[in-house]
Amino acid sequence: MSRIIVTASTRMELSELLAATTACALPGGGHVPLHRAEVGGFEILFALTGIGKVNAASATTLLCERYAPDLVINTGCGGAFAGAGLAVGDLAVADSECLADEGVTTPTGWRGLDLIGIPVYEGRGERLFNRIPLDQELARRALDCATAGGFDAVMGPFLTVSTCSGTTRQGEELLRRFPGVCENMEGAAVAQVALMYGVPCLEVRGISNMVEDRDLSRWDLKRAVGQVQRFLGLYLEQLAAGRPGIR
Repeated sequence: MSRIIVTASTRMELSELLAATTACALPGGGHVPLHRAEVGGFEILFALTGIGKVNAASATTLLCERYAPDLVINTGCGGAFAGAGLAVGDLAVADSECLADEGVTTPTGWRGLDLIGIPVYEGRGERLFNRIPLDQELARRALDCATAGGFDAVMGPFLTVSTCSGTTRQGEELLRRFPGVCENMEGAAVAQVALMYGVPCLEVRGISNMVEDRDLSRWDLKRAVGQVQRFLGLYLEQLAAGRPGIR
């Protein structure tokens, strides 16, 4: 039976999927709370990682070592950058991930890890510094599934940060460093660990806010996580059914 692991940082970002798939708590996940469900011929493990890159990397490492997944899906909410074509409640699909604040502050400005010359990953003929590649075809099929299902969705690069951007100015600074459509706090860590283990990784997030001067009255976390979980429920059903263009 093929195994898919779905990771998110908070229970709110998994609760609707757990209910929809009637997932049951699974012991043996160590420090990572796990639930298990079967969808068609797939075993789905839902993992609650906790917030941030350290928690995400630790959890993904444990899951890859212990459960040898065929696919890792990282989900949750994210903030959309201006000009990305996204609004609150839309879906963003990652075609790559980026460690957007790993680097060096110099007298002439911020520089990425290539300035140091030490990659975060080296293998399979690659030396990766800030940008972590994702499976383009997997992302494209997910985008097609979303649009066919009536979801408003955009595909593009994601930026992972340790400090959420609470100002328009900070968002503009990040985009000067790297192109991006969506900001989050875990995705690059999950993608990097999955790459190390040779496991395909898909990241889809619901947009909860725009990257702008922080104003919680303009946020909608419930709508964001609800939309992305409804999409992933559809995606997993169609994947299990072997729908052409999904598998």
